[in-house]
Amino acid sequence: MLAIRPSSPLERPDFFGVATGIDLRQPLDAASLAAIEAGMDRYAVLHFPEQDISDGQQLAFGRCFGELELATGDIAQGAERRLAEPHLNDISNLGKHGEVLARDDRRRLFGLGNMLWHSDSSFKATPAKYSILSARVLTSRGGNTEFADMRAAWDTLDAATQTEIRDLVAEHSQLYSRGSLGFDDWTEAERERWRPVPQRLVRRHPVTGRLSLYLASHAGAIRGMPVPEARMLLRDLTEHATQRERVHVHRGSRHDLVMWDNRVTMHRARAYPASEVRELRRTTVADVAPTLAQAA
Repeated sequence: MLAIRPSSPLERPDFFGVATGIDLRQPLDAASLAAIEAGMDRYAVLHFPEQDISDGQQLAFGRCFGELELATGDIAQGAERRLAEPHLNDISNLGKHGEVLARDDRRRLFGLGNMLWHSDSSFKATPAKYSILSARVLTSRGGNTEFADMRAAWDTLDAATQTEIRDLVAEHSQLYSRGSLGFDDWTEAERERWRPVPQRLVRRHPVTGRLSLYLASHAGAIRGMPVPEARMLLRDLTEHATQRERVHVHRGSRHDLVMWDNRVTMHRARAYPASEVRELRRTTVADVAPTLAQAA
């Protein structure tokens, strides 16, 4: 039977839950799916240990929660993709033929952006709802994933700042996030694909009603604000949101499956040995509408 408990009941009783007693390789009944969604509404991140699932099983699980995104955020597209399934994001350091990418390979350098704090697909007009990450091969050390609770980040802002930022609209693009690392090796098609899109800076969860900050390294401008001032504000808010008391560090194991709500979290990968194989696969459930079309 499915059971969900907080990973850190004393420090963070309502952030990052551990879900056991369920086999995600099997079709799930309505009660189990409802319990998972309720767990997501409470904890924002759920860890399902020891889920040795196939690509097809991962896709089927994701589709229980809505329409899956196409993996258009990967820099390798079309014939360059390693994974044939277009709804699977390739979270690895591997080339098309399974080789570890060279340190100066543009695909690897682009992928380093995953080590910045971000929310998946905030650079898309309709961003992500849930992300579902399956660990297939992990390195001997490093490679942790860290999660920040953006509900707690909002709750702990002072009232004056909350009033100041409540109705602001930021612009998000992978051109901003990768550019902050000095990556500027873009084709014209990539520049067009990742033109900045608007997103609310503060969002309301449609079920719980809680407010949260909506930030990402993809955010590089705020409408109506000079760019240097906007980036300083975004940096300050990110530093506030990622204080250690609001962050859970997930030290993953092979066959872990981790699911998170991008509407109320940020996350980042941590460094790992560049010469070792690291392979994870992500399916991403799209949100229902652009953030500006959702209730404020």
